Amino acid sequence: MSKLQFKKAFTQQEPIPEQAKKRVMELLDSGRLHRYNTVGSELSDAALLEQAFAHHQGRQYCLACTSGGYALHIALRAMGLTAGEAVLTNAYTLAPVPGAIHAAGGKPVLVEIDDNYHLDLADLALKAKASGARILLLSLMRGHIPNMDSLMALCNGLGLQVLEDCAHTMGGSWQGVKSGNFGQVAAFSLQTYKHLNTGEGGLVVTDDAQIAARMIMHSGSYMLYERHGATPSPEVFENIRLTSANMSGMSGRMDNIRAAIGLAQLPGLDNNCKRWNQRYTILNSVIAAIPGIDIPVRDARESFVGSSLQFRAEAIDMTQMPSFIAACAAQGVELKWFGENQPKAFTSRYDSWHYIDPMPHLPNTLKVLEKTLDLRVPLTFDDEDCYLIGAVIAQVMAQFTGK
Repeated sequence: MSKLQFKKAFTQQEPIPEQAKKRVMELLDSGRLHRYNTVGSELSDAALLEQAFAHHQGRQYCLACTSGGYALHIALRAMGLTAGEAVLTNAYTLAPVPGAIHAAGGKPVLVEIDDNYHLDLADLALKAKASGARILLLSLMRGHIPNMDSLMALCNGLGLQVLEDCAHTMGGSWQGVKSGNFGQVAAFSLQTYKHLNTGEGGLVVTDDAQIAARMIMHSGSYMLYERHGATPSPEVFENIRLTSANMSGMSGRMDNIRAAIGLAQLPGLDNNCKRWNQRYTILNSVIAAIPGIDIPVRDARESFVGSSLQFRAEAIDMTQMPSFIAACAAQGVELKWFGENQPKAFTSRYDSWHYIDPMPHLPNTLKVLEKTLDLRVPLTFDDEDCYLIGAVIAQVMAQFTGK
């Protein structure tokens, strides 16, 4: 049998909506790109995005900022993180998550994951008690939403504040409650490969007026906090606006161009989530049917967004994994490996984050990740593409297993 060949790029995004292009040109013609460069009582595009996303999410306050990682950073600071304080987070995540904890002055305490890529609740309870942490930065890594009822019950019992990292779950939910509506604060990413594409960008939401006010001050508001779109009342800022902790703004504001691009995409988010899931369903079906591959079954109560797919190539020995990935790439299918012992591109294993001290040994996380492969699912792919990708992986797997 001749080798199958997939020819589309895994990094190709859909075009930005015409509405956004028109608005961006208007902004360029005006020269008023900064979020506070407004006339009279008008709201900037950044403020309008804050209003629109707060309404979409069903939360009171929203801040538009430069990135999802920055959103996590200032959320931690606004939650009162102090230097050297322990913060719990998943051992399976992307480097910017523990990086945000470290950059904000905290000490990341890594928690095991279970076989379904979720936080291990038993290990969470042990680590929370041992560390004395009061914050859990819950990374909903690659869109895997755990049993939020059980997790929040445990966190509430332990007195943990929860910061949700929803970079991969915008549009997802647990039992009808939107991801990002469980913890005290939730951060979202608008980076190119996320569910709204502004190149870079972040949104952070909360119902806590004090936290919202501190985040706005941290982002660099120049005392122009009343020009935000989903902001607490001016009275909330009175007791915090002149303190040293809140005056150290980091110029992390979102500009109007990126806000306009995000605003134009937000109305189509729910439909795009359905389109991602249509592609994911096909890929999940054909890849799960390949002998030697395991894809954990997802809980029916989880409404996820299938913008990526993770599977474990159980039939492939660790020493064969680079060759397996290279063989798939030679036939046009790009896979990333979360079990590799050295960071590559955006993937890295927790034991490569050397600033974490002491470095824990997390055997189940290592076991789960050692054969975990990651497949991006762009909306530029159609159903036929998804079937072909599955067929390529099946063909390559047969070459390695003889099955």
